[in-house]
Amino acid sequence: MPIRILVVDDEPQLAGLVATHLEREGYRAETAEDGVAALTLASSGAFDLAVVDVNMPGMTGFEVCRRLKQIDGSIKVLMLSARDAVDDRVHGLDSGADDYLIKPFDFAELFARLRALTRRAPAAQLHWRVGDLALAVERGAVAVNGASLQLSRREFDLLRALVQRAGETVSRTALLTEVWGSEHFESNVVDQYVGYLRRKLDAAGSETSIATVRGVGFRLIPGGDER
Repeated sequence: MPIRILVVDDEPQLAGLVATHLEREGYRAETAEDGVAALTLASSGAFDLAVVDVNMPGMTGFEVCRRLKQIDGSIKVLMLSARDAVDDRVHGLDSGADDYLIKPFDFAELFARLRALTRRAPAAQLHWRVGDLALAVERGAVAVNGASLQLSRREFDLLRALVQRAGETVSRTALLTEVWGSEHFESNVVDQYVGYLRRKLDAAGSETSIATVRGVGFRLIPGGDER
């Protein structure tokens, strides 16, 4: 299941640009141009994260953040602002924000901060079951049909990235950024570790498979127990 992010900014072009970059990283992003639209979306669908601009007409980003937390206390909010005064950052954090990023920003830093917020998710969001696989993120543990599967830390992180987007194609670039911390590694390292995972899943009798999408990346295909 992909991580869902709500992008709130009164500049549609900027919101669309941020959403496009997030989608390329494997997130599922939706945009809202003001606070009312953001709260309507948040009320009708669950989001894991929100990226909220501070300076919006009508309802400010601070108020949007506060109300988002009222709707769903588990949502993580990253505030964006061109204002870097200490008072503004304090106001944002006092409004319930989990992090605060100053404009202009580099997308690599935005992605890193969002990954950090994801790691701080409630324990209920850190258990994943896809097909015959079960992952306990906080323990780095994997089970196939209830039997423990031993993976290296890198193998586990790669499997987690695929499990979180099960059924969707995840690009090599997205996997390099999320698992290895930079897209500048040789892309064949992903293929190498996918090979390790395939052999271990096969040896454990898992019916879940990892398909290669030529020229793009990989897709996890769930199999077996779907309880």
